Amino acid sequence: MIVERRVELRFGHESREAETHTNLSAVRQDGSCLWLAGDETATIERLTATTDGLGRVAAYDDHRSVALADLVELPAGPDEEADIEGLARANGWLWAIGSHSLKRKKVKAGQSDAKSRKRLASVVREENRFILARLPLVTGDDGLPEVVKRRGEHTAAVLGGHGDSITDLLADDPHLGPFLPIPSKDNGIDIEGIAAQGDRLYIGLRGPVLRGWAALIEIHPETHPDDPHRLRLRPIGEGKALYRTHFLDLGGLGIRDLCPHGDDLLILTGPTMDLDGPVRVMRWPGAAKVAAADIVPAEELQLVGELPYGDGDDHAEGIAVLEESDAVGPKLLVVYDSPSAERQTADGGILADVVSFEK
Repeated sequence: MIVERRVELRFGHESREAETHTNLSAVRQDGSCLWLAGDETATIERLTATTDGLGRVAAYDDHRSVALADLVELPAGPDEEADIEGLARANGWLWAIGSHSLKRKKVKAGQSDAKSRKRLASVVREENRFILARLPLVTGDDGLPEVVKRRGEHTAAVLGGHGDSITDLLADDPHLGPFLPIPSKDNGIDIEGIAAQGDRLYIGLRGPVLRGWAALIEIHPETHPDDPHRLRLRPIGEGKALYRTHFLDLGGLGIRDLCPHGDDLLILTGPTMDLDGPVRVMRWPGAAKVAAADIVPAEELQLVGELPYGDGDDHAEGIAVLEESDAVGPKLLVVYDSPSAERQTADGGILADVVSFEK
C-alpha cells in the first residue's frame, strides 16, 4: 500500500477542547462528507470535503457535531463517554457502536508503589460503552447528509442499557463469555469495528484473540415491536440464535476496523495488547455472501498491505473507502488515534492518509 498524500481534518473549537481530533476511532464516507467519532466523547462528527483543481479531496472542514444523547437514550446519561469505536452506513442508516469493554486504570507517573498497585487492581465499567445506535440519515437543506431523531416512520434507536447489550448476549458463549470480566487491554472483550452488509452487521473485536484467531460477531438488528426507539436482534437463519461468531486467522492480530468493499470486507488489523504494530489491512473475499464461513483460515484471506505506525503514537483506528472523481483504482482514507506531532497542523487540524491499494 502506498500513502499517496495526506488530507487535513479540521475540527471546531469545542471538539478540539474535548480532544476528539486526537482520539479518532472511526470513519465512514458519505458522499462529500465524512462521519467520524472519537473514543473520549459521546458525539458523532461530520466534516465536508473541499477539493483541489483535479477533483481530489484537499481537506475536510465545516465541522458539525451531534450529541448521541439528543438522538437516543444513553444508559449513563449525556455526560459519560460512549467510547464509539465503529461507524457503518447502509440503507439510509448510520450505525455507531461502543467498545463494550471494561478498562483497567492506568498507573500514573510519580505515584507511590502502593497507589500504582491499587490502580492496577481497579477495573471500571462505564455503561455508555455498551450501546449500538441506529440513526436515520436525511439530506439537509444544504444538500448534505444529517442524522436526525426521526425520519417519517424511521426513528433513532438503541440496543443496550436494558440487559440486552451485545455482551449480555455473550454471557454463555463458550468462546467469548469467559473474557467478559477481563479489561480490554488485557485481551478482554473490545469491539473496534462495524460494517453493514444489507440488513446484517459485522462487529469486529480487537480482543480477545484466541490462539491467534480474531473474532467477528454477526447480528441482524431490527426495530423493537414494542418501542420504536429500541432495537432487538432477529434470529439468524433457521435457528433461534441471535448472533453468529466468525473466527479469522489474522496471524495473532485483532480487528481494529471493518469496511465493506463490494461483497468483500476490508479488515484493519493490529495488536490486541498495548503495542504499536504491526498494522495491516486484510481482505475477506465474499464476506457479504449468506454462506460466509464461520472459520476463515489464513489462506482464505488476502493481504492488502501494511500501514505505518509510530512509537507510542500514530495508531491507525479507522478506514473508509474513498471515492474521488479522478480516482485510478481504489483508495482508503486512514485516520489515526494519538497522532504524532507531524500529523497536527498549526491551526489545530489533523492529517489523515490517503492510501492506494489493489482490488
